[in-house]
Amino acid sequence: MDTIASLFSFITTPVSWVIVQFHAVYGAIFGPDTGWAWGLSIVSLVILIRICLIPLFVKQIKATRAMQTLQPEMKKIQERYKSDKQRQSEEMMKLYKESGTNPLSSCLPILAQSPFFFALYHVLNGIASGQTIGVINESLLESARKAHIFGAPLAAKFKDGADTIHALGASVTDVRVVTVVMIVLMSASQFYTQRQLMTKNVDTTVKTPFMQQQKMLMYVFPIMFAVFGINFPVGVLVYWLTTNVWTMGQQMYVIHNNPTPGSKAQAAYLERLTKHITQHGKVSRRSEKTIVKAIVTKGRDRNEFERKFINGLTKAGLAAQADGTVVKGESQAVAQAEDGTTTTATAPRRQQPKRQSKAQRQSGVSKQEDDDQPPTSLEKSDEPQDAKPAAAKQPQKPGSGTRSKAQSGQRKGGPQRPKSPSKK
Repeated sequence: MDTIASLFSFITTPVSWVIVQFHAVYGAIFGPDTGWAWGLSIVSLVILIRICLIPLFVKQIKATRAMQTLQPEMKKIQERYKSDKQRQSEEMMKLYKESGTNPLSSCLPILAQSPFFFALYHVLNGIASGQTIGVINESLLESARKAHIFGAPLAAKFKDGADTIHALGASVTDVRVVTVVMIVLMSASQFYTQRQLMTKNVDTTVKTPFMQQQKMLMYVFPIMFAVFGINFPVGVLVYWLTTNVWTMGQQMYVIHNNPTPGSKAQAAYLERLTKHITQHGKVSRRSEKTIVKAIVTKGRDRNEFERKFINGLTKAGLAAQADGTVVKGESQAVAQAEDGTTTTATAPRRQQPKRQSKAQRQSGVSKQEDDDQPPTSLEKSDEPQDAKPAAAKQPQKPGSGTRSKAQSGQRKGGPQRPKSPSKK
């Protein structure tokens, strides 16, 4: 560890300078020789480094989202080369190269802060050995050696002997208890961070080598922290525990507000978003508009949770637009009340006609035919008699009055039809 830390000795001066500046602030509050002053200086160093790494973290999120867009293509490759694992891996790597994505992008923040970690280890190791390093002079060195965090010196290690620990003004029991508790918390926070990433924020419908790597890291990193933690000074344990807690909180924020499509976290997020939109009738934040826009753009490629989200909006009379906004659907219309208030009126549903019996249908047809026929002379006219004086004087045409004798078998104005002889 000392050899690795010496490789990053070029950054020990900036790191030691930052610690000294924070110590000057906290020393004025808690006292220059207290563990609070030096411990909070290390915590503030972690926060400063992680704030500087936020652009790299954003780049990591974008790379992760790019990996997520490749999930359908990865699934096709898995189904096509199901029996040939080697060809499957080759096609996966080819897909990564063509799309410009890197499955190891999640390790970027860890790799970026490694130089600061080893530089801090180099500084604290120099304090433990009584050597000035960077901008830490003799007076600051003596102050740091007197600082205790929960009874354990800042530069003490789990494997230090009793003589070394007594020289720092502490007991072996205090050092062992504090270091073990901090190592357990450090390993547990790292394990929880990776576990919530695998269980809540991963699309389980597609199995990729990236998922296997994440699953392996979930168990490897906590074991590494536990093994190397016994060789870390207490100050380094404070640094690493703080950065793990920061990472865990940052990961929880991302999972809650920007989950992976197809994951359990997305199902919970879209359920909350549906409830919020139906209550307020609009999308409030820009991040929500971005997610709604991405769901609308997918079209038929939406997953189960995204289709459920769109159907929920439709049932509420809302429709998601391509720009990420939400408007009222066609099933609802806005009506203006008499007092000027705006109310929502649901469009009436079209009623299906009742089914009629055969007798009703036949009577309806007969009635319609009777209505279409012109009125005969036997029917009384609705018009007054004075309105048609001329019509009353006109002679009736043959066949327009009552039934004539011709209709009963007699010929009008001609010989009578002979009767047929009766059969005996």
